[in-house]
Amino acid sequence: MTEIVPATVLSMDEVVSVPTHPERIVIESFDTEFERLHERSCQLIETTPAEILFGDSHAIGDSASVVVFIQRSAGVVEQTCGGITSNLWDDPFEWTLPETLSTSARVREYLSEVEETRKHAFACFAGDMDLLKKIAAPSGEMRPLMSLLLDTLVRALGFQGRALALLATVSQRLLADCHP
Repeated sequence: MTEIVPATVLSMDEVVSVPTHPERIVIESFDTEFERLHERSCQLIETTPAEILFGDSHAIGDSASVVVFIQRSAGVVEQTCGGITSNLWDDPFEWTLPETLSTSARVREYLSEVEETRKHAFACFAGDMDLLKKIAAPSGEMRPLMSLLLDTLVRALGFQGRALALLATVSQRLLADCHP
């Protein structure tokens, strides 16, 4: 958790000791962006009709559905945060199969589990300096945590963006079919 470090503050003619926290400006920024990613995914799952969410989009030229892209987005976050906390870089592919997450409720539950895993990982960071520490990535290369988190966020946002683009395409086609 956050370590309290005493600081000395001069006030008029007396010296006062005030507890301060290590800077977490970058950590808080990452935290906010990952929270937004999670909230958008949850909102997408909650507001998209199941037939569109789980619908097969082969006719559009992509083999994935909207929900598959959301699951991949969450899977990227889960793999990284699980790797940070336990040094196990398991690919969540096996427990995010369409057969396993076949309803909106199950997908929301999975997204909540991923968010808890992410929060647990972020609670391990005492301050921004921790983000400069290097850890072994799944590739075996040593990478600073900041670089790993940035890469994870970009990849997760990419999958989420693909889900949103697919949703827009499917929605436009449905509207065109309804109003020829």
